[in-house]
Amino acid sequence: MEKRRLRKAWTPPAFCSVPRSLWLGCANLVESMCALSCLQSMPSVRCLQNTSVMEDQNEDESPKKNTLWQISNGTSSVIVSRKRPSEGNYQKEKDLCIKYFDQWSESDQVEFVEHLISRMCHYQHGHINSYLKPMLQRDFITALPEQGLDHIAENILSYLDARSLCAAELVCKEWQRVISEGMLWKKLIERMVRTDPLWKGLSERRGWDQYLFKNRPTDGPPNSFYRSLYPKIIQDIETIESNWRCGRHNLQRIQCRSENSKGVYCLQYDDEKIISGLRDNSIKIWDKTSLECLKVLTGHTGSVLCLQYDERVIVTGSSDSTVRVWDVNTGEVLNTLIHHNEAVLHLRFSNGLMVTCSKDRSIAVWDMASATDITLRRVLVGHRAAVNVVDFDDKYIVSASGDRTIKVWSTSTCEFVRTLNGHKRGIACLQYRDRLVVSGSSDNTIRLWDIECGACLRVLEGHEELVRCIRFDNKRIVSGAYDGKIKVWDLQAALDPRAPASTLCLRTLVEHSGRVFRLQFDEFQIISSSHDDTILIWDFLNVPPSAQNETRSPSRTYTYISR
Repeated sequence: MEKRRLRKAWTPPAFCSVPRSLWLGCANLVESMCALSCLQSMPSVRCLQNTSVMEDQNEDESPKKNTLWQISNGTSSVIVSRKRPSEGNYQKEKDLCIKYFDQWSESDQVEFVEHLISRMCHYQHGHINSYLKPMLQRDFITALPEQGLDHIAENILSYLDARSLCAAELVCKEWQRVISEGMLWKKLIERMVRTDPLWKGLSERRGWDQYLFKNRPTDGPPNSFYRSLYPKIIQDIETIESNWRCGRHNLQRIQCRSENSKGVYCLQYDDEKIISGLRDNSIKIWDKTSLECLKVLTGHTGSVLCLQYDERVIVTGSSDSTVRVWDVNTGEVLNTLIHHNEAVLHLRFSNGLMVTCSKDRSIAVWDMASATDITLRRVLVGHRAAVNVVDFDDKYIVSASGDRTIKVWSTSTCEFVRTLNGHKRGIACLQYRDRLVVSGSSDNTIRLWDIECGACLRVLEGHEELVRCIRFDNKRIVSGAYDGKIKVWDLQAALDPRAPASTLCLRTLVEHSGRVFRLQFDEFQIISSSHDDTILIWDFLNVPPSAQNETRSPSRTYTYISR
């Protein structure tokens, strides 16, 4: 290969109109472009006065034409033109270079290319980048099945959400085939059902759970069925959320017909039954579908003020100062705990631990090995008035009292941790989960607390009398009060200090004619009990068409009377 001799020192001719300082500043750049020899003849060096030369050159990018370089510094510019050597010499030199390149190892080739790139200008880097970009792109979803790895392609696409899965179907026929044969819409729905209680409950209520979690693809419908099912599910969910916000619901009523004194103090429900504790000392179990009374449990000599049940037992607390344990299936009394000196106002049990509280101002912590093996572990004392409610998890026991305070205790050691102060009157109810405590008081307010630091995060105002019961989930707070009203609050907005107070209450439901004593809710319904001796089921899923356009709490739809 011929070596071109370049002059090491050169000064522009005296008649050149370009300032000497410009040439000195650009000498290295000119040398790097192998154009110094062209500068020795004036026809190749011109002051840039007519830009048409450059424009004409840009329009013709043929490699056989002259190459023009523009060198500028401030207001002065020159055009450097270098003709490529004869096509034959260039081709020989290129072929020889490629021949040597092919003989090198991969690491040497990479090093050589890096060296070449480092000697190029930014403009050339851009062209190389545009050339390499499509070469670096790989359609792995199409390539994997060609290698017999369809399952990997399916697994990759199975992590997409619905919007991305729709877009993936439009990429090409091969992507659409992978999604269809992999039943990815079915897998997406199954993933949502596993992780979201709303989806799980909806699948059971709408009946499409029967098409999910089948081991063999032949056991269920094709992918197109699930592809069309998904938007229907989303529409259902949006309708439910709208019904909650607008107060649209289907109302069912259980008239308890208490024999002596009226009032339903406590309740709990599942998909099959509702268990209620009444002021007339009885416990009634109701069929949730037919709303008929299935069983009446008697044994307490005072009003049943609190209860909780699981798949084996029902535990109740009464104004007769006792705690009773019942077989949930037979209704037989399995155990009676006598410890408190006055009415047992509330209780909770979970994972072998039970906590009860009483009008006697104490909290009892019990080890619950079985229904018949329950022993007292510790008595917590510190409240100066009746302890109205308790809740706990593995870390804390939380209690609230008529002394206006919430106290936090260690679950493992039963030692006192801190007091939450803020309510102006006695506290009637609370719920505790994770770091959040939500409490209701006879000062007519609801407060949200951070249990770790004891700070009050928000005060909710709206009830006109004592807030008697409260529950919350990830989306909303539902409260019931002695004013007979049930209010639905936006939990996420309540936790946002920027949210205006006027936006927090989503809806007020008015149907009870007496004080609201207890409520429980899930994604689809609220079930509440009252001093008016009724249990109301507020259904936000199965709303009749006549109620779709109503924005207030509609009148009751059905009334069931149990004798």
